[in-house]
Amino acid sequence: MFHEFTLPNGLRVIAQPISHFRSVSVGLWIGAGSMYEVEQNNGLSHFVEHMLFKGTQSRSARQIAQAMDAIGGQMNAFTAKECTCYYAKVMDEYFENAVDLLSDLLLHATLDPVEFEKERGVILEEIAMVEDTPEDLVHDMLSAAHYQGQSLARPILGTAEQIRAVAPQALAAFHAAHYRPDNTVLAVAGNYDLVQLEALAQKYLGAWQSPHPAEKPPLPTGYTAAALRRDKDIEQTHVCLSYPGVPQGSVDIYPLSILNNLFGGGMSSRLFQKIREEMGVAYSVYSYPTQFPGSGMFTIYAGTGPENAARVVAQIAQEVALLLREGVGQAEFAQARDQLKGNYILGLESASSRMSAIGRNKLLMDHAYSEEEVLERIAVVTLQDVERVAGQIFSQPCAAALVGRNATAVDISPMGLV
Repeated sequence: MFHEFTLPNGLRVIAQPISHFRSVSVGLWIGAGSMYEVEQNNGLSHFVEHMLFKGTQSRSARQIAQAMDAIGGQMNAFTAKECTCYYAKVMDEYFENAVDLLSDLLLHATLDPVEFEKERGVILEEIAMVEDTPEDLVHDMLSAAHYQGQSLARPILGTAEQIRAVAPQALAAFHAAHYRPDNTVLAVAGNYDLVQLEALAQKYLGAWQSPHPAEKPPLPTGYTAAALRRDKDIEQTHVCLSYPGVPQGSVDIYPLSILNNLFGGGMSSRLFQKIREEMGVAYSVYSYPTQFPGSGMFTIYAGTGPENAARVVAQIAQEVALLLREGVGQAEFAQARDQLKGNYILGLESASSRMSAIGRNKLLMDHAYSEEEVLERIAVVTLQDVERVAGQIFSQPCAAALVGRNATAVDISPMGLV
């Protein structure tokens, strides 16, 4: 059961009561992320997220931290390609404290120019960390290869050149354009009172108005079968491959999730059993689907020694060909479907995970699915659905990214790439 309502200013509220909990999780979800940026303001969604913690009209950065620590709560934020979320988890008796603090960040941040310059340095260090984390770097490169020329190709953090060049006025303009009540969802899960929720939403967020119209570029829909490589003097070669997936809201999300489980989503999957357990040529090998509004990806990753990189790529190509040629066994399908059910239920064992699920879905699709709806959708998936989706995905060209020693020399022709 969900409680849902919309404030007169257009801000949407969705909440899921869990009366046996003694905690409540609160999230403010904003439709601001790198997929809504253009090249000139790439990285500003993430920069704004940092700046909102640097002080408001009534609280300094230290007071913001102290306000949450004083009640034993947890507060943080993250920026994704499709959204930004500010969230807190507190004991139920401090529900109002959480709403007060989060709304203060959102509505009353000062965006102080002095703090702006400090945070610019912090973000440049964060970007540098990606260069030192090849698994993160290769995934950024894969997005650039898969979505060439589109907003999803750009990194969430932005580039060092862009962050060095951005002015405080540009950040303030971006904040004003994207942080609007009609582009925001308040999500709550845990032990709360509905009457109190309605009163708090109106008290802290009801007066919020924005004169700025919606400002979002067209959603990415296409992809490119490109390959990007980076030689780097490290011990492993990191290989990422991606096929076009399915967009958010697609009925094929559940067949694709089952396909992922049996192909590379767990320790019993084909990729893990073949490449790690049988061949012993990679410690980490996995696959996962990603859904965005308007598009999606199905990604395969492996970290291996430079001497084994070409062999791993060839084996992945063989596993794809085998799946297309021979399909999926009934027992394998049943196990992967049960695994998906279990993963879904276990993933909802906290108020925070439930808040995240309903908040993201309400923001991006204006609808949140109940547990019963999701389980029913999983239950009706057939083996034929999984094989159909596998055929749609793996029959298309893939994109690739490689980082490591001699990455430019790795033979990726088995994947149809050079």
